[in-house]
Amino acid sequence: MNVLSTAKLPEYLKDELVHTYPSLEFSFKKSMEEALPHLDHAEILLTYGEDLNEDLIDQAKALKWIMVLSAGMDEMPFQRIKERNILVTNSRGIHQIPMAEYAISMLLQVSRQAKTLLENQNNHVWDRRVPMTEISGSTMTIVGSGAIGQELARLAKAFRMKTIGVSRSGQAKEYFDVVYPSSQIEKALPEADFVVSILPSTEETHSFYKKEHFQVMKDSAVFLNMGRGDVVKSEVLLEALNNEEMAHAILDVTDPEPLPKEHSLWDHKNVTITPHLSGQSVHYLPRAIDIFKTNLDVYLHGKDTYENKIDLDKGY
Repeated sequence: MNVLSTAKLPEYLKDELVHTYPSLEFSFKKSMEEALPHLDHAEILLTYGEDLNEDLIDQAKALKWIMVLSAGMDEMPFQRIKERNILVTNSRGIHQIPMAEYAISMLLQVSRQAKTLLENQNNHVWDRRVPMTEISGSTMTIVGSGAIGQELARLAKAFRMKTIGVSRSGQAKEYFDVVYPSSQIEKALPEADFVVSILPSTEETHSFYKKEHFQVMKDSAVFLNMGRGDVVKSEVLLEALNNEEMAHAILDVTDPEPLPKEHSLWDHKNVTITPHLSGQSVHYLPRAIDIFKTNLDVYLHGKDTYENKIDLDKGY
């Protein structure tokens, strides 16, 4: 049984896999281009997902399982994968700690005027009149109440926040005071001091946020997007900011992405941009490989109790 990896893995993780599964043949490559000669006899593929297309799926004649070492799978050729009946699992859940910490840190930075303070330091300005606010006791609406959203809601409770969730089903979740279905998102926005979007990129979520959503927000609200950029058009964001329908936007993801150098979002005084790194952590790959090992044990024993098994029709 051949396991092919197109993801760059550190040596200690490679050694761990080889030592734990001595009966398997592992081929560790740094890219799909380097892996191509081995693709036709790979039964299991470790990948970040963006290096796959329909032609490559056709070439992988022995492929039975794709383990995606990330949570997002926007560019996966699901139709061809479904035709081949290939199992797909991903690393959903490993981002919950770094992304929840990112959200809290960015909201604190905006509330405590970090940008202004850094500018003042660079200009050698001592100004104690910079207005300071608090996040404690406020209300946070989290759109996407899965593993990441729940961890963020848990941290928010340390600041005594009211937490409002939004999900497809509207099912109650731990650490949320109330959860609304996506169809009723308008009910979850007016009360929020912070709106955090953790939506994935799917057919259902493209351009999910409309003008009217920002119009019902508090004009003092902060909108943070760390899910996918295409859930809201840049022009909709800019219009809401320019009309003062919200106070600030924190964007770890954008539409388009990467954001072109000349884009007006870069220079907007009420926008903070980070380059899609909210989920980055030194613990990322070890956590992903732990999920892979759990599922590999399931695969080798012929069971169907996989962690993070993907619905090929939905794409998540």
